[in-house]
Amino acid sequence: MNAHTDTSLEMKHDDVLRVKLEVLKREHRDLDEAIHALNATGHADQLRIVRLKKQKLVLKDQISRIEDLLTPDIIA
Repeated sequence: MNAHTDTSLEMKHDDVLRVKLEVLKREHRDLDEAIHALNATGHADQLRIVRLKKQKLVLKDQISRIEDLLTPDIIA
């Protein structure tokens, strides 16, 4: 493979990561809204809320990992 092909593949990989990042962020927001909606009912299923919050944390970890991959290391 030549340098141009490597760069092209890298860009495509980064593009895939960016799309995945946006999907994960949307899912995270949706879970947040669902949790708020359940809490607003006043008689929410606490077990369900706990599960949604755990799922939200997993998404946050995935989002952080992808953001780290997309952010170049800065040498100070």
